[in-house]
Amino acid sequence: MSQHLTADQINLSDPVFWALPFEDRDAAFRVLRAERPVAFFEEPTLPFLEPGAGYWAVTRFDHVVEASRDPATFSSAQGSVLPDLPPGPPFSYLRSMIDMDNPEHAVMRRIVAQAFSRGQAVRLAERARVLAHEIIDSVIERGECDFATEVASLLPVGLICQMLGVPKADWDWVRGRALVPYGRDDPELVPGVLEEPERGALAVLQAVQEMADYMRELGDSKRARPGDDLTSRLVHAEIHGRHLTGEELAQWFILLVVAGAETTRQAVSHGVLMLDRNPGQRIAWQHDFPGLTDTAVEELVRWSSPVISFRRTLTRDYVLGGQPLARGDKVLLFFPSANRDERGFEGPYRFDIRRSPNPHVGYGGPGPHYCLGAHLARCEIQAMFAALFDRMPGMEVTGEPDWLRSSSINGIKHLPVRFSPGPRK
Repeated sequence: MSQHLTADQINLSDPVFWALPFEDRDAAFRVLRAERPVAFFEEPTLPFLEPGAGYWAVTRFDHVVEASRDPATFSSAQGSVLPDLPPGPPFSYLRSMIDMDNPEHAVMRRIVAQAFSRGQAVRLAERARVLAHEIIDSVIERGECDFATEVASLLPVGLICQMLGVPKADWDWVRGRALVPYGRDDPELVPGVLEEPERGALAVLQAVQEMADYMRELGDSKRARPGDDLTSRLVHAEIHGRHLTGEELAQWFILLVVAGAETTRQAVSHGVLMLDRNPGQRIAWQHDFPGLTDTAVEELVRWSSPVISFRRTLTRDYVLGGQPLARGDKVLLFFPSANRDERGFEGPYRFDIRRSPNPHVGYGGPGPHYCLGAHLARCEIQAMFAALFDRMPGMEVTGEPDWLRSSSINGIKHLPVRFSPGPRK
């Protein structure tokens, strides 16, 4: 159990570490923050990829913020994950604008920025509300369900599919494909992966190739018959006088559906779990939904911290938290750890829907790579909890969460709940 691990015993590159329960991993990060806030680890060994020279794990809040605010030093252009990905498909489909620095990053971001603006999120609120109630209709008569798979996972992927112009008949397929990159190390999602690690890598490559092929077909149809959707805008967008390549379109599609499918799902699932464990907080939010929603949503994102880490690469020698770093060194910014840092938050282990200020880095930290979909995520979380409080006000969690085995997503795979059966709307 990680609460007994010393700093010398913690290995963030060991797959066994990421199979530990959330609370145990959390305890290990608390040790690192206290004793080795910028700690060096060998890179994980992954099938088909050459391991690199190692990386520095950055676990304190102020250090994560410092690195995020200095993209000129902490560059994204060498990649956002470990190890380095080789050029060309299908590996290149896993790269996107999050693997760029400005000005290239800013150019790519502007292509879809309007679709994810605060104003557009307000306009999407009604769509999100309707989807939330449709999802609840699918389970409300039964009185119980797996909240993570049957409720939380459906709204974000449904809304992003609507925005992209994906036919509703394909939503479940898209959702299943999008989960694979995060679930590549989980034997439930990739059977046999523990015995044969290559299976996880092959599953990811197959999933991204299938999503790239799907985007090619969807793009062709939107090029011939444009609609009022994001894919139509992408296929007609221009960068420096040229249209996006097929590879760039695939990268956009994979980024949007993968980011849209899993991160908000986790904020909602963690939220239901924590409100069940803190019933006074749930009652307070139910009684004053308009007054507490803004701070409650931010606390859900801080607490869940769905994205575990992003990588940066040093462009020059630098000293971070007293630790000398050299040009070319890789660092991983660990967002869940930063969001539990006693130096950045008062009572960080207290779940508090009234928390203010709440400068969490659940959206990736300040700077150019702050989450493009933050406004949309807030809209989705608000819509889901409004519907839950309306239709399932007494919902209870009936078992322990089943955690995703992943070094990428702080994920709940399954969460059993029960509620008073009700009618469909």
